[in-house]
Amino acid sequence: MIAIIDYGAGNLSSVKNALDYIGEKSIITKDKKEIELADSYILPGVGAFPFAMQKLNDTGLVDVLKQQVKTKSLLGICLGMQMLLDESFEFEQTKGLSLISGKVDKIPVKNLKIPHMGWNELNIVKKDNPLMKNISNGDSVYFVHSFMAYPTDDDLVAYCEYGEKIPAFISKGNVYGAQFHPEKSGEVGLEILRNFGGLSK
Repeated sequence: MIAIIDYGAGNLSSVKNALDYIGEKSIITKDKKEIELADSYILPGVGAFPFAMQKLNDTGLVDVLKQQVKTKSLLGICLGMQMLLDESFEFEQTKGLSLISGKVDKIPVKNLKIPHMGWNELNIVKKDNPLMKNISNGDSVYFVHSFMAYPTDDDLVAYCEYGEKIPAFISKGNVYGAQFHPEKSGEVGLEILRNFGGLSK
């Protein structure tokens, strides 16, 4: 069972619908006991980093998640991926979950539209990552974001080109992050979700 974390700042229904479509059992929840019993976790996110982190902190689930991901897998999506990092400079400096080293800041491109919105090709640098199984260089996924992650090179799995290299997928240990929306990225995104669901089987 995949627990989709409900903290009031995520696009929950589209993630749930995608998991239903591929036959992965999931539940949308903010209940501590349900979260502790789940096999793995998805942390979605939309909006601004400070607001989302405040909402997540208000649930009292931060420590629960940090404990659970020592042995279980977590996938952060879009803003949920950015929240995995140490801090963000969106509007104000805000601490993240510090599950993956790095920061979040503006996409520093000129003469290109911000937010970075639409389909973009993946360039995979770690093809042995379990969530990249059956995913190829040049496969397109769907992005909507104005800020980007600055992870360490060790944790970068894939990037896209939008004026410069934009980290598209990161991972460290049991923790994974997709800057794009797998649930909106057609068969490529669904395959990534299948791969994630397979980690706990």
